[in-house]
Amino acid sequence: MTDVVLLDCASYDQELLAARLDEGMALLGGWERFVHPGMKVLLKVNLIGPKPPDSAAVTHREFVRALVRRLKALRCEVWIGDSAGGAIGGLAPTQRGFEVAGYARVAEEEGATLKNFEREGSVEIAPPDAPDRIYHLAKPVFDADLVINLPKLKTHSAATYTGAWKNLFGCVPGLKKAEYHRIAPSTHEFGQIIADINACVRPALSIMDGIIAMQGKGPTAGTPYPAGKLLFSADPLALDAIAVSMLDLDIEKLPIFDSARKRNLGEWSLERIALHGDHPTPPRLAGFNVPKAIRVGAVSGRLFGSMIDMLKKRPLIDLEACKNCGTCMESCPVGAIDRASKAIDYAKCIECLCCHELCMYGAVKLVKSRKAKAATRERTARA
Repeated sequence: MTDVVLLDCASYDQELLAARLDEGMALLGGWERFVHPGMKVLLKVNLIGPKPPDSAAVTHREFVRALVRRLKALRCEVWIGDSAGGAIGGLAPTQRGFEVAGYARVAEEEGATLKNFEREGSVEIAPPDAPDRIYHLAKPVFDADLVINLPKLKTHSAATYTGAWKNLFGCVPGLKKAEYHRIAPSTHEFGQIIADINACVRPALSIMDGIIAMQGKGPTAGTPYPAGKLLFSADPLALDAIAVSMLDLDIEKLPIFDSARKRNLGEWSLERIALHGDHPTPPRLAGFNVPKAIRVGAVSGRLFGSMIDMLKKRPLIDLEACKNCGTCMESCPVGAIDRASKAIDYAKCIECLCCHELCMYGAVKLVKSRKAKAATRERTARA
């Protein structure tokens, strides 16, 4: 049986977090099972972009602070690291993200070190079961003695759910992430990339920030939901199996996990997961808004294609909400967005939803295909 711990935690109060983190780790065998004095420990946060702590788009600053304090008390050297999604001025906005999300402040106040994966170099590596597939992943992931994965409980407009398993996509430095979206537009291809990265990194521990989750149009444009949960496991796939069950979803019907399940890279069956803590079974999060894709049965086929086709929706840039930051245009893996008019060339568009996912202003909407195409024709004509 694979162990997952699920605890209630109502707020980011430091005393409460410290107590609950220690309780959760005790149920997994104690901090000493994973951590030893003198270790360099990397906290791999979820920093999708420059979003504030209370947006529910990023691992909360105070959650990270509580872990830094505990690890420092255990005499570890603590690193906080990630590579943000998207691009501004040709660069991933990781440094700006560290500041907006509050990680820079935590590092300064608590004596941790920030690791910007764009600036730290990379390591060439292949998953053990697929030596022909080469990846270049952030060097700090392999320099650290221990990696603790700190995902956020969120929905995802294309993948339906994002958590511990997909959080490791941030180990890909900079704009290479967009390239992977371009070459892997199908469910199985992109799921394979995520599975490969997990097989390469193999975090020793995952602890999910589900205190304030994101519902609706995640991973950036959704709304906060007070889930009040912490999840712990040495197996990120098992952790996600419990998390998606709380959303009344089935991990077997989420295509992003297909490759992981077929390759037995972790445990996914609830029958083989031992749940410890405050709940004997995964509690349902009442009223939690899951993306509509799952409700119409878009659970197979192209992860970034069929979902929109079935809904007859496409991304469209809202010119009134747009701040002209250029993130959508620079992050598009196929160059389908015109800089001046913000028109999207749907003949080029691979429907990866990077523009929707990475817009920090909620300016990229998902609208019915007819409306999107009409707006694009009008903008192209004006241009």
